[in-house]
Amino acid sequence: MNMSMRSYKILTILLPPLIIGGFEYIRHDFLLDVLSMEAGNFYMTLLTLLLSYLFGTWMFGRIQSMNVKLAEEQAKRAVYEERERLAQELHDNIAQILFFMNVQLKKGQLDEARSAISEIDHHLRQAIFNLRTAPEEGASFTARLQTWLEEWSGMSGIAVDQHISVPEDRIPPSAEVPLFSIIREAFTNIRKHSRADHAYIEFVLQEDGANWSLRIGDNGKGTDREAPEQPQRYGISIMRKRAKELGAKLEIRTAPGQGMELLVTGPLREELGGRTS
Repeated sequence: MNMSMRSYKILTILLPPLIIGGFEYIRHDFLLDVLSMEAGNFYMTLLTLLLSYLFGTWMFGRIQSMNVKLAEEQAKRAVYEERERLAQELHDNIAQILFFMNVQLKKGQLDEARSAISEIDHHLRQAIFNLRTAPEEGASFTARLQTWLEEWSGMSGIAVDQHISVPEDRIPPSAEVPLFSIIREAFTNIRKHSRADHAYIEFVLQEDGANWSLRIGDNGKGTDREAPEQPQRYGISIMRKRAKELGAKLEIRTAPGQGMELLVTGPLREELGGRTS
């Protein structure tokens, strides 16, 4: 039987007066000669206690069941929202890469076009990886990120030091796609441009407890400009867009021969990534 919260409320209000009033009516009309006033009050108390216990047990059981179903629906909705964000991200990234590849082909720069095709393949593989490791399957954000970093390190041959200590309950599904996007683009730039053999990632709460910080860097060649190459400018624009979705600030630090470091800092609130793209 399905009942709304309003029905439970009405039933809770009406049940006590119906029990007490009904018993008193029956006692005064039919049982007055059988039950004394003291005995009637005693039995009335017992009856009220018993019926209240049975009703309360049943009602709270139903409410608990409703809460479980509601939590399941919220979990499914979070997964659907993540899928929608992933689809939007995949669409935007591939569309921009195809545009870049078209420009390079017109210029006759085949190596850059091949690199763009490789990036499309990389994005598709990442999308498939995210779909295969859904939150409802028990794979946490940290676990998925660590798995992805291990796969990236194996493919690129670049060692990665990891320090990730942000509590899982502070990373809602709505924030996972922007965070993954920033991390993926940063490591893509390391693989393509840094000539590094070592990289690191640090995702932690700051000392004030009100903000988080994401730090990614390498020991590569660095540069005296923030984005000397067109593909890198494209990647940085994506990272800035995703950081904006998270309400975060993105900073790039680099110098010739000293590698490059990406620093993203943002407020720790209930909904990281409160805005959608």
